[in-house]
Amino acid sequence: MTVSPQTATAFIIAEAKNSEFHTQLKTIFYFLQENIATASMVANATGIPQKNICRFKRDLEKAGLLWEVKKDTCKTTGFKAWYLTTNPGKAPYHQYNLFGYGSGQ
Repeated sequence: MTVSPQTATAFIIAEAKNSEFHTQLKTIFYFLQENIATASMVANATGIPQKNICRFKRDLEKAGLLWEVKKDTCKTTGFKAWYLTTNPGKAPYHQYNLFGYGSGQ
């Protein structure tokens, strides 16, 4: 499954009301297409404040355009954090079974 550039662009334009936030959201989205990173790592790589990244993360998740891949030690902070992606090919696959969350085996 892939996210079309038109879908992503339409969401980005609708969510980002001013040009600064539009640019930040676009930067985050495309950075996470190519990289799996925590919010702190994205902040360091892009120069976008972490609080903005957290807000955009929520918006992208609600739109089905961002996924949490794994919870692991952040290379920037040294604390446990979620590694994120906007690339559907890198998104985790979860199958639900009759008894709840699991591998379905």
